[in-house]
Amino acid sequence: MNPLTIFGGKGFVLGEYVKQYYHQAIGNIASINERGDYGVHSEDVLYGISTITNMLEDVQTHIRTNLTVLMVVLENWKTYQDNHGVKGVFNFLSSWSVYGSGHDLPVKEDARCAPKGYYISTKFCAENLLEAYCVTHGLNYRILRLCNIVGADPKTSKQKNGLQYNINQLAAGKDVELFGDGLFLRDFMHVEDCARAIETVMGKGAVNEIFNIGNGKTWCYLNILEHAQAALKSTGNIVHREPTEFQKKMPVDSFYYDVSKLRALGFVPKYTGMTLYDSLLPTEKAS
Repeated sequence: MNPLTIFGGKGFVLGEYVKQYYHQAIGNIASINERGDYGVHSEDVLYGISTITNMLEDVQTHIRTNLTVLMVVLENWKTYQDNHGVKGVFNFLSSWSVYGSGHDLPVKEDARCAPKGYYISTKFCAENLLEAYCVTHGLNYRILRLCNIVGADPKTSKQKNGLQYNINQLAAGKDVELFGDGLFLRDFMHVEDCARAIETVMGKGAVNEIFNIGNGKTWCYLNILEHAQAALKSTGNIVHREPTEFQKKMPVDSFYYDVSKLRALGFVPKYTGMTLYDSLLPTEKAS
């Protein structure tokens, strides 16, 4: 694999990627860029700059972060390749949310996309912008659509890594709020497996294609929380709430991936089923 310039390498997912692969790839990671550094130092790019939630209603922030910055980096990437006479690949991290709702399950890479909300609409627009730019200039890309990525994260919140946040609340003996019945399905993947999947796709995946990054069908959200509650012997309760007006505009449908394309590259996850959800339980109850 060619050297990499990594954008977003201090974040949850790419921070784990750097942790796993930096030391074994000295000389192969050309740069782990700091925030605001949009310079490109290699023919291959791994790009993870993004807003993270539809709850942020400032559309200009989504446009600047998800589109304007991407365009700056793409121009710098093209310039690097032109100046060095090389042709690399732009590996772009996207989200399962671009598919929207109303799909037959499991969802394949060629399913229609109907995103809702500023965050995910600009993420899908970014995919289209990347593809159009690469087609126009004869460049190569990959789009990696990540499922819900879970695992230990110091910046976990209700909006970011919400499952881990709720499990941490139960570990602390606190109630968790669940809007609706919680019987929907989600595709969850451990961050360690996600980093390995990214490496697999960059090493073996065809260019100019989309890849679902996930585990496929897993437990429903309520069952995961009930499992954590029992395993932790938590005194916290799972409290069902009526969905907010905002949430009613973004219906919560069951969703999980067809991951046959990823598995065909030889990827096998370490964390699935109970092994995955037990890995999210704090080893010591939070205070």
